[in-house]
Amino acid sequence: MSINISVVIPIYNEEGNIISLIEELLPIVDEIGGGEIIIVNDNSNDSSKDLVLNKKDSNKTKIKLLSHAKQSGQSAGLLTGIKFASNNLIVTLDGDGQNDPKDIISMMETWKTSEKSQELLIIGHRVDRKDTWSRRYASLLALKVRKFILRDSTPDSGCGIKIFSRNLFLSLPYFDHIHRFLPALTRRQGGVVISHAVSHRNRLSGVSKYSNLQRFKVGVVDLFGVSWLIKRSSFPVKVIVENKENN
Repeated sequence: MSINISVVIPIYNEEGNIISLIEELLPIVDEIGGGEIIIVNDNSNDSSKDLVLNKKDSNKTKIKLLSHAKQSGQSAGLLTGIKFASNNLIVTLDGDGQNDPKDIISMMETWKTSEKSQELLIIGHRVDRKDTWSRRYASLLALKVRKFILRDSTPDSGCGIKIFSRNLFLSLPYFDHIHRFLPALTRRQGGVVISHAVSHRNRLSGVSKYSNLQRFKVGVVDLFGVSWLIKRSSFPVKVIVENKENN
């Protein structure tokens, strides 16, 4: 069964990575059933935008480029791409090429067999991370804190490769850095989260746009904010449409 998907990739100064990533993605999206690749340019000051503009569509897959007038962050890029998506099924990847697009195929198989596809988040779990020891240690520490405060057992909530429905994402309370808390927020409203083992690659070019200190500063505030949201949530487990035949 073929499914049209929208692949959303926020980028900032990824001129050395984005074209090779698109070239890897095109045949994979075609194989799944076609759709679109949405690149959200977060006001890059390199040649990323021009490179994407010159890239051609494939037979089944269209390349769409959106640009922010000012730098707004990764979560804003996701929101922009998802709002402009033509399809309900969303796939996200980081723009640095460290996520392997081939993993989308096996993640899609998991999606197809799910009974709760509209309330499902499939998130990658990077089992062999190609990051510095300091970043791996910081991620491990953040995982332990997140698990303690949010009761979120997702082993890799920061992984960029995810599959979910457009409807699910747009139903979540939006805030900056929401992309790090999608598993906890999905469970908050009764959804299902599945972690899927994925590959992790070295960057072809450039460096990460986030330092460990930056992650820590915003992470602490966001962590307690999400904790408050979860505690203040009250969603009906089941809604019954009543009519005379039910009584």
